[in-house]
Amino acid sequence: MFRKIQNKLNKAAVAVQCALADRKAEGFVDTGVKILIGVVIGTLLFNFLYVLFAGNIYPTANNRIYRLFNYSGT
Repeated sequence: MFRKIQNKLNKAAVAVQCALADRKAEGFVDTGVKILIGVVIGTLLFNFLYVLFAGNIYPTANNRIYRLFNYSGT
């Protein structure tokens, strides 16, 4: 009876030791790749919005605001 309990405890201890010794870095690499992809996509999106606003939206809005406040009434 005590032998069975001792064997089960030894098997559990060996399983825990094997699980702790088997530390792979796959989780860290996956997380790093996800962060890198997010940074790259964010940078591309930011550059796209900057080009869009600087090239089209800002000059048009600036021109309309200038005409609005420079209204002569004629």
